[in-house]
Parts: sequence; structure tokens; C-alpha cells
Amino acid sequence: MSALLSFSAAELARRIRARQVSAAEAMQETLAAAKRAHERLNCFVRIDEDSALAAARVADAEIARGLVRGPLAGVPMAHKDMYYREGVPSSCGSRITRERPAPATATALKRLDGAGALQFGVLNMTEFAYGPTGHNYHLGHCRNAWNPGYITGGSSSGSGTSVAARANFAALGSDTGGSIRLPAHFCGVAGIKPTYGRVSRAGAMPLSFSLDTLGPLARTVEDCALLLGVIAGRDAADPTSSGQPVPDYLAALARPVKGLRIGVPTSYFYDGADAGIESLVRASLEVLRSLGCETVEIDLPEIEPWNQAATAIIAAEAAALHANWLRERPQDYSDQVRARLELGAAVGATQYINALRLRSHALQTWLGGVMQHVDVVHAPCVAFATPTIAESDVGGGPKMGQVLAQVTRLMRPVNYLGLPSLAVPCGFQPPGLPCAFQLIGRPFDEALLLRLGHAYQRATDWHLRAPPQ
Repeated sequence: MSALLSFSAAELARRIRARQVSAAEAMQETLAAAKRAHERLNCFVRIDEDSALAAARVADAEIARGLVRGPLAGVPMAHKDMYYREGVPSSCGSRITRERPAPATATALKRLDGAGALQFGVLNMTEFAYGPTGHNYHLGHCRNAWNPGYITGGSSSGSGTSVAARANFAALGSDTGGSIRLPAHFCGVAGIKPTYGRVSRAGAMPLSFSLDTLGPLARTVEDCALLLGVIAGRDAADPTSSGQPVPDYLAALARPVKGLRIGVPTSYFYDGADAGIESLVRASLEVLRSLGCETVEIDLPEIEPWNQAATAIIAAEAAALHANWLRERPQDYSDQVRARLELGAAVGATQYINALRLRSHALQTWLGGVMQHVDVVHAPCVAFATPTIAESDVGGGPKMGQVLAQVTRLMRPVNYLGLPSLAVPCGFQPPGLPCAFQLIGRPFDEALLLRLGHAYQRATDWHLRAPPQ
């Protein structure tokens, strides 16, 4: 692997601005790496070579004239194929939308374009973002860069594995029940699920309007801070986007972490945890203690009802969104997604409304109890060893509910509360597969999560390790 492909997005951007590397050179190497990775991992839906190279040459010409469009000028990126670009079809991992031109460009893409990032393709994903393992029965299953026999996690499967494979410098994903943090964990990259409303969802495929969040997956926490700073903020095109001021996430990384109080759950997150996973996650706490952080054991309220409430909300809202297609084109869904949508159609109005009503009380319980004496909560992303693609290929069969619920169990309550959460790689489980912990913060406190995750990465080298090419 070339030295250029080992750079983080932030480092590549610095070198392009300094004219130590050209955008065209970076794009050429990235395109070659993307083609190699796709052959092995099935992570791309489309690679736009000609237009990407042309855009890179334009970026170089602008930089030569002293025009730097933004902090990501010249950096190649590909994104989950659910971010619309006007006039261009987005598959959303499905058969149904793959030939339908998008009516408008997603706000997140517009903001990345304005910051100088160069999109060179779109990435494989779970069908309609409705699945946590990375299986796709239309486009083929996405494969883990560390071992192609194992899952990537979903639904942002291509985002996670393309970044891990050093075939993409950063990627947008989405997180409704763990779909950024799960691929980050399984693929060994960083990923941040922002606070609900922190990033505009305009022009991105919806799944569950009460829970959907958008955010980046990248090689480093610094890269996540850089991208989040670009895409976050109020957007008139999305009435659910927040007007909360966007802090300087990059500047916040330099602040010390000594004295931060880290909550360590005594229940739920470690219940039945695989010994290897628990050992790696708890070892990361020792690193944070060595940086001057204080760890505090915290008792949790009963969380499983929140998980069940989130499941009901997603199921009902997804079924409502897909009602017409499900009636008119049921054969164009995979068995698994069709089965989940049909189950969602059976969620009663009372159950759905009660799930929504419980949400504000649950958040008050979390903030007034769990977070009363700590700054952040530290926990595993998943509690089980990474399964193979074959082991978790349950389709729409009788094991579907059990397997999918297990994958999202430690993720979905965070979505229900609307809280920010950052996944950070912390080592490797047998047979050489990545593991990550998650940091869960207060609403709109992404800066603290990023600061703590960045400090951990400065003290460790897990994020610098690359899978076999």
C-alpha cells in the first residue's frame, strides 16, 4: 500500500493544501484501491472514475491559483448510496429505486462539496438501510476488509469496509439503530452517531423519521470531527434539524481530558458479554485512566423497554413509508426486509404512540440519573464475537428477529434517547477481527466525545493498523 493511502483524511487535506500531494494523484491512487477493494469486498455500487479525475484536476488548478474551497479540498470520498445527488439514481441498496433520478442533492453532500471534498462513487448498503449485519440480497453481501468471510455490520456496510480497506478516506453513513457504530466496530474504523437533529437529513433516504441520524465513518476520530463540523447545523430544508450552534470540533480536540468522569455501566451493556470483547473494552478504560480520567461505576434503569419501544417506532414508521411499494411491488423486496416491513404494519397505533410518549421520560431518567455524576458513558458496541456472513444469513426466517435484535441490542437504546455516540477501535478479537467501544454523551455534546476519543487514539495505535491488502 502506498504512503498516500495510509493518510487520514485530515492529513491528506493538509498535504494537498501545502501542494505536497496533488488532488489528481490522490484520486488516481484512491480509484485504483477502490477497484481492488471492490473485487474482494463488494463494497461499491458505482465508481465514477472520469468525473472524479476531472474534478481532481479542477481542484489542483484552483489550489495553484490560491483558491482552497475548504478544509477537505481535494480529498476523495465515496458515500452510502442513500445520499441523493440531483438527476442521479440512488439504489438505496434496493431494486425499487435504482433507476429513479434524485430530485435534489442532499444537504450533507452540498456541504461536503462546499468544503472541497471530491465524491468518486457510491457504496453498498443494506437494502433500504433496514438491517444491521451488512447482508444485501440484491447487490450481494458486503465483506469485511479484515476477513471477507465475516460481516461488516450494517446498514452502512460499504462505508465501514471501504474506509477500513484504505480504499476511501471517509464516508457518510446513517444510524437509526446502530448503522454507523456497528460497521465502525466490525470494520475497525471510527464512526459518530450525532445527536438527533444535529445533521440535516434533507435529501437522504428516510427509514424512521423519529430516529434517523446521519454522520461520518472515517479512519480517525480527528477525521470524524472534521467531517461533522462540515455537515452539522441548521438547514431550512429539514425542519427537524437543530439550530444549536455548531462548535469547532477540531479545536476542541486539543483540550485536556484529565478529570473527565467516565461512567461504566454495571448492567445491561455487559450482560452475557463475550469474554474477549469485554477484555478489550475494559482494557480501553485503563488507557483512559492513564490519561487522567476517572471511572465511576453507574447503575442503569431498566433499558430493555427502551429497546423495545425503539423497535416498535422503527417498524411502524418504516412500514408506513413503504406501504405503497409493499402493496404494489412486494416481489422486489428481499425476504428479510419484506418480513420486517410486514411486521411493522402490524404495530398498533396505541403501541406506537406509547413508544413515542415514553421517550421524553426515558431521556429525563437517563440525564437526571445516569448522567448526574459522570460526563460520558463508556460501553461495548456489541457483546458477542463477530459472526461469519454465513452464520448470520438468516433471511426472513424464524431466527431473523432473534439475530437482528442481538446485533442492535446495545445500539438502539441510544437512538431512542436521541443521544450522540462515538465508536472507537480498541483492539482485535480472534481471528484478527476489530473491536470498538462506544462513548455516549449528553445531547449536542459531540465535542466532548470526540475529544476523549481523540485522546485515546493519541495514546494507542489501533486506528493506524490496516487490514491485509
